[in-house]
Amino acid sequence: MSSYVAPLKDMMFVLTELAGLDKVAALPGYEEATTDVVEAILDESAKFTGGVLAPLNWSGDQEGAKWADKSVTMPAGFKEAYAQFVDNGWNALSGNPEHGGQGLPKVVSAAVQEMWKSANMSFSLCPLLTLGAIEALELAGTDAQKEMYLPNMVSGKWTGTMNITEPQAGSDLAAIRSRAVPQGDGTYRIFGNKIFITYGDHDMAENTIHLVLARTPGAPEGVKGISLFVVPKFLVNADGSLGPRNDVYCVSIEHKLGIHASPTCVMAHGDNGGSIGTMVGKENEGLKYMFVMMNAARFAVGLEGLAITERAYQHAVVYARDRVQGRAIEGSASGVAIIKHPDIRRMLMLMRSNVEAMRALAYTVAAAHDAAARHPDAAERAHNQAYVDLMIPVVKGWSTENGNELSYLGVQVHGGMGFVEETGAAQFMRDARITTIYEGTTGIQANDLMGRKIAREGGATVKAVIGMMQQTRSQLAQQPGPQFVAIGAALERGIAALSQAADYIVADYGKDVRAVAAGAVPFLRLMGVVSGGWMMARAALVAQSKIAGGDADPFFPAKIATAHFYADHVMAAASGLAAEVVQGGSSALALDEAMF
Repeated sequence: MSSYVAPLKDMMFVLTELAGLDKVAALPGYEEATTDVVEAILDESAKFTGGVLAPLNWSGDQEGAKWADKSVTMPAGFKEAYAQFVDNGWNALSGNPEHGGQGLPKVVSAAVQEMWKSANMSFSLCPLLTLGAIEALELAGTDAQKEMYLPNMVSGKWTGTMNITEPQAGSDLAAIRSRAVPQGDGTYRIFGNKIFITYGDHDMAENTIHLVLARTPGAPEGVKGISLFVVPKFLVNADGSLGPRNDVYCVSIEHKLGIHASPTCVMAHGDNGGSIGTMVGKENEGLKYMFVMMNAARFAVGLEGLAITERAYQHAVVYARDRVQGRAIEGSASGVAIIKHPDIRRMLMLMRSNVEAMRALAYTVAAAHDAAARHPDAAERAHNQAYVDLMIPVVKGWSTENGNELSYLGVQVHGGMGFVEETGAAQFMRDARITTIYEGTTGIQANDLMGRKIAREGGATVKAVIGMMQQTRSQLAQQPGPQFVAIGAALERGIAALSQAADYIVADYGKDVRAVAAGAVPFLRLMGVVSGGWMMARAALVAQSKIAGGDADPFFPAKIATAHFYADHVMAAASGLAAEVVQGGSSALALDEAMF
């Protein structure tokens, strides 16, 4: 079983050269996020994730979380690892200093979270949900709620969840039936069952704070009648101490394809008189607040796609270097390591180049989020927020689809041994599978991208992004050599394909929404592929400038070579995806339902 080694050099390259860490550190409140400080943070995180979390990944998968008597017990070592996680301040990294957080930028947190997820995806899901719950309470909670819950949630002493969907609802939140009955003293009693609740119960923290969607009496039907409530596992006394157990219990956990160490719970509210909670924000506006959590979670799940690919890639490279099988294709007297075989190298480079592209896109989106929150100029805040809104479904959908496809390649590199659980490659493929479903399937992300983010605004933001891509294309044209010619030509074709598809969406969405929507997922993939190519082109330009300045670090020619590979092998899909978007809708809808 290979160990996890955080790719610190590439992380710092992306942070400093592509995401603009210096500009983030110039924002009000982020002045301490200097390159030296961030490098030290990432170095410590690498030690923790590689030394503490990664060794529990395989054992946690084999043992799994266990349920008995309405309680969940985590696999051996998880409780102790979580205690170290909290004691070392990792949960509080990006938290508001008013509640005990360290106040570091999202872009720094993104890099650290990538390490958590690569090292141990099951473990990382616990803080993912807590961080989302914190964001929702900071946005809409009362002062009393913030004072009661946030200090312990920011520190990680208490964890958080999202109690959203129900057996009859799935992704259709309009079908939620859970009831919230007012008690006349500012509290509500909640009744209903929630499913697929990640870390709904566990034994790593002393309290779990659930954010629950439910309907008050007389609430309007549909999504406009949903309110949000904060419901602790243990009620909290006025002095902050824990009170009696609340009437919310885990009545079972799911037996899943992957992430076995992450408990996915069925939660029962109100079997014994109703779980007690208080309303967050305004009545009937709960879904708006919950979307704060969901957007944060969607970005974090996108990081999972990146992280699981990085982990699968590292695992495959180690195996390919060590596994001797077959002779070299040009002939050799004896067997060679399989990394010498052209197809193995192709698969490894597909994994590597996509990892680097996904990392660059995710970190630039995180940096834009920081600017949208803190930039002193309102126009800059709006510009960055538009970029974040456009790219969140791309980071989530494209990165997780990649995570599935590329962790599959990791198994393929292992050959027959990849199908054997003991080699570990299969776990990454199994764990990756949930990521395209979490927080809205790829189809939901694609419909959001196409409808809300492009058609609704007439394509203004995507056209602005295409304009930035064209600036990079112009810079590539100034660089000599066949590699930059190839990278520039591929980016030019990608821009043309993306422009064609975006123009089609803007022009035809109002005319035939069903036909346009049939190409939503291909368009999301197109957006991801071309955006990734743009990031790799930017990276190649920076690397070339370093080389021209006399830097002999082999990292830089390797970056250019990886960008060249991406241009040749990944960007080649752009024109076909555009054709699928523009031409494929009518044929997709023409199929008779009887065919299915």
